Amino acid sequence: MILKEFKTFFSDELSDIYPKTEIDSFFFLLIEDKLNLQRIDTVLKPDFLINETVLLELKSIINRLQKEEPLQYILGETEFYGLPFKVNKNTLIPRPETEELVEWIIQEVTKRQSDKVVKFNTDVISTKNKEKSLSILDIGTGTGCIPISLAKNLKNVTVSTIDVSSEALKTAKQNAILNNVDISFLEMDILVAEKLPQQYDIIVSNPPYVRELEKVEIKNNVLENEPHLALFVDDENPLIFYSKIADLAKTYLAKNGLLFFEINQYLGKETKEMLNQKGFKNIELKKDLFGNDRMTKTRINT
Repeated sequence: MILKEFKTFFSDELSDIYPKTEIDSFFFLLIEDKLNLQRIDTVLKPDFLINETVLLELKSIINRLQKEEPLQYILGETEFYGLPFKVNKNTLIPRPETEELVEWIIQEVTKRQSDKVVKFNTDVISTKNKEKSLSILDIGTGTGCIPISLAKNLKNVTVSTIDVSSEALKTAKQNAILNNVDISFLEMDILVAEKLPQQYDIIVSNPPYVRELEKVEIKNNVLENEPHLALFVDDENPLIFYSKIADLAKTYLAKNGLLFFEINQYLGKETKEMLNQKGFKNIELKKDLFGNDRMTKTRINT
């Protein structure tokens, strides 16, 4: 089968399940991964011959897509913030909204590091002298996409991360090696933790936040494949992770330290009110590119 024939075949096989834009995205990712071809090659090389062995593999992938298995799991990898990440059924597939959270943190840290005086940590440190490394803790790491992206794009930081899942941590460690960053990993159930290893200048978390009642909004490819442990919370206490992390942050955020959350789009007001009740100041609620309440930034002291 030649490339232009396969493109038609691919679309026909999946048209009853996925929208055309998603099918096209799948197609271009597949030909890059399996045929080493780029999008432009569908125009420049329409008669490219796909050998029988590869064609059988591609047809097998189509069968898995028809069962609504995420393509990222099929390929075993994805891209996040311009970096490669291994993914599997022990980890959530990183979302574009989380890239926006990472970008917000990078902007904030870069801005502060470029100031004449660094106000993180207990001491005031002149930038003329050697700056003290900023400490960052990520809670609920999954693939490691947040801490790895921060470690890769920020200078003079030490990054640590926590997850309850040993299998997720195994994948995150592989991704740290893949992206050549040095990160400390700790297996911990944050809901039962009474303390953190040290104080941090930044604590960030994208914890489980989808309520059970919202399952009806979740596509089958997510609902039937991605780990529920990392997705769902009880309807009666949807802010359980945020509340516990905020309590710990009150003790373990350094002076002028910042707490960042990715949040449930329907619970922005409630999340902000919870943080306010716990004594956090300058609570900023930010929307994502789709116009949904998606992330917060706050501090425990002014």
